[in-house]
Amino acid sequence: LPILGFGIIVVFQAEIRKGLAHLGRAPFLGGAARRRQEEVVDEIVLAATSLSSERTGAILALEREMGLRSYIETGINLDAVVTYDLLVSIFHPATPLHDGAMVIQNGTVLASGCLLPLSEQQDIRRSFGTRHRAALGLSEESDAIVLVVSEESGAISLAYDSKLYYNLTPRVVHRR
Repeated sequence: LPILGFGIIVVFQAEIRKGLAHLGRAPFLGGAARRRQEEVVDEIVLAATSLSSERTGAILALEREMGLRSYIETGINLDAVVTYDLLVSIFHPATPLHDGAMVIQNGTVLASGCLLPLSEQQDIRRSFGTRHRAALGLSEESDAIVLVVSEESGAISLAYDSKLYYNLTPRVVHRR
């Protein structure tokens, strides 16, 4: 019987982790917090649009309820306010942090150059590269929303809830 209990925990560890993360969810955000959140989303969408037009690849993970500490620790700590200029600068190909993901929490860039898990889904398009597989992989492991700008096509995508939504317009990205 104890072995069966451990077996269930091992098999359903991802679902258990997601369930526990939802227990601590705050029911309401204050007005100031909502306005700040809107400003952050505006900066992110503006930067993604600019990066997309230049075909500069990027991957940004927006932490929600579930912490991303283990991924943050693989990158370089920044602790900086999210701004258009910062996002565009970091993902410029000549900078050392352009490879890897950026992790954002509550309007703060916690780290950049972070390594994310790759998805093992078999039905993902062959044309998707490591950024898209990493975005999907993180969305499978956490409740994060991951924004990807494709270096090859300039397409903007979002990954969340173990799904990848490809080639979205800035307006659609802003709404999601």
